[in-house]
Amino acid sequence: MGFEIRRIEIERKTYKLVKTFRISLGAMSESTVIQIRLILNGGTVGLGEASPSFKISGEYLNSVETALRELSQEFIGEDVRNYRVLFDRIDEMFRTFPSAKSALQYAILDALTAEYGLTPFEFFGGAKRKIVSDKTVGIDDVNTMVEDAKNIKGEGFRTIKIKIDSVDFALDVVPKIADATGNIGYIVDANQALKPKEAVEVAEKLHSLGVNVLVLEQPVFKHDYDGLRFVRERSPFPVAADESLYTRYDAFKLARDGCVDVFNIKLMKSGLSDGMAIVEIARSAGITLMIGCMGESSLGITQSIDFAAGLGYFTYLDLDCPFLHAEDSKYRGYIRDGDELTVLDREEREKLKD
Repeated sequence: MGFEIRRIEIERKTYKLVKTFRISLGAMSESTVIQIRLILNGGTVGLGEASPSFKISGEYLNSVETALRELSQEFIGEDVRNYRVLFDRIDEMFRTFPSAKSALQYAILDALTAEYGLTPFEFFGGAKRKIVSDKTVGIDDVNTMVEDAKNIKGEGFRTIKIKIDSVDFALDVVPKIADATGNIGYIVDANQALKPKEAVEVAEKLHSLGVNVLVLEQPVFKHDYDGLRFVRERSPFPVAADESLYTRYDAFKLARDGCVDVFNIKLMKSGLSDGMAIVEIARSAGITLMIGCMGESSLGITQSIDFAAGLGYFTYLDLDCPFLHAEDSKYRGYIRDGDELTVLDREEREKLKD
């Protein structure tokens, strides 16, 4: 067995989406990611992926790629069994590049566990071999969104995330989707588009209509902690932080100040190290956990599936990025059946590596 890092390769990949995907912050028709191959001195390969988003985390794609190409070389010769020390160094070196941090930290764990014939899923605890994800309806005209939601339900999804960008739009589209899909269960995500009083208005009116809203996600501007708490104290639905939550320090402040009911962890915002810390803060504070994604391919989403399924603490899972892609990575650590994602073992994964 050989645990020292011999080489790290970086490659940019672009995957087209089935259709343009819009949220209140902007639109995308393709997803460009940075993929990592980390090779140990015995030939074992660990994979990772960064999916940067300037709108969400302020990362420029070229900067993330350059940082990975140059800074990752500092880890040549290091022993992946010392992953915690390496994670601390990565936290310092990639402080402003959270998606790069996630990719490199996961690649280290993927290589380490592969040497033992395991996967990161087992490393994180092996709690749930099968998990269930929602699927998202992006912003479009109302009739198109209703049809998209009906198709999502037809694919077997039992929870639908609905993107909104204003009070009037939310109160138009969400009830119509609920009527068309049997009121199955919805995560309503404003991506910071509302003012605090507007968010309360949306929540109260949807509640009065009997819409089965499971979570009202990031209703207000990410730095408006007082606004989040205002909404939480008045909303009949649980309120989640997404763009307000990047690091363990954000999690501490949000929990301390009673701002939200739910933390939406995205590894592309936090990396594995902060993601693990946020989980423990949430558990200590009695905050429900959600896991989400950016624009990852099947390779990138495997990181989040291993994390969420391995730990087993997540109530809401929004891991649908690859389901929105017309093109995708060859590699994945799971198989999908409707809304169910089943984790693959190491032998099954190795067959998919180039």
